[in-house]
Amino acid sequence: MSHATTAQPVTAVDGRRDILRAAVVTVSEVACLFGSLVGAGVLGGPPVAQAAGGALSADATLIAPAGPAFGIWSVIYLGLAIYTVWQWLPGQLHAPLHRRIGWLVAASMLLNAAWLLVVRAGWLAASVVVIVALVVVLGLLIGRRARTRAGGVLDAVIVDGTFGLYVGWVSVATCANITAALVAGGVTPEPGLAGAAAVLVLLVALGIGLLLIARSNGNPAIPAAMAWGISWIAVGRLTGEPASTITAVAAIVVAAVLVVAGVLGFVRARRATPSA
Repeated sequence: MSHATTAQPVTAVDGRRDILRAAVVTVSEVACLFGSLVGAGVLGGPPVAQAAGGALSADATLIAPAGPAFGIWSVIYLGLAIYTVWQWLPGQLHAPLHRRIGWLVAASMLLNAAWLLVVRAGWLAASVVVIVALVVVLGLLIGRRARTRAGGVLDAVIVDGTFGLYVGWVSVATCANITAALVAGGVTPEPGLAGAAAVLVLLVALGIGLLLIARSNGNPAIPAAMAWGISWIAVGRLTGEPASTITAVAAIVVAAVLVVAGVLGFVRARRATPSA
């Protein structure tokens, strides 16, 4: 059952806790922004794609998305910045929604920054641990969000849009990260098996996507982000190296299934929502 976001009387203790939570989210956003600048190489050193011996570059593995896919981070970072400001507004600071997800938002930002710094340090195995933790945190966040009734259009756009794209993209990135860590660690299937292994990874990504769609009550941003990332895997395998037709075809099919599942999940959720 969804919890309504109807305002309740705010005690002094709750008010201080809300301010502390919002402040922690703000500090975490600053850390996340710093991490993104480090990851992009703006503050010196190579960008993430060139760090760790290029293990996460667009041509490192069969599951690596082509370069343009990473442009989605600009939208996600913009959404996180907007959320950080929005949560401070008088009508939002004490809202039940932010009380339920705020600490998870902060944790996701810190894990994001940590992942970028860990990769820049060349610690691929540690990066897997961090990005898996990030997916878990975001999964918990969207689960809590799904159990909290939207307070309006802005809730849907800022929260569902931002964190739907966030968890969807990071889910794809997790599959790519784990694959890159395995390859860098010397796990290299025979040429005939590499494509099959890539298809298996894509099927795992599909399973994660379907689970997230169900858990989020049909948030369309999740399959949109996953389909975006997986489609760029197909582009990379068809137009770049390493080339793999079977991986590209599987990626196209998985992306299409995610889009269809996303539409069906969204429609089903809207039909199940009682009229005001």
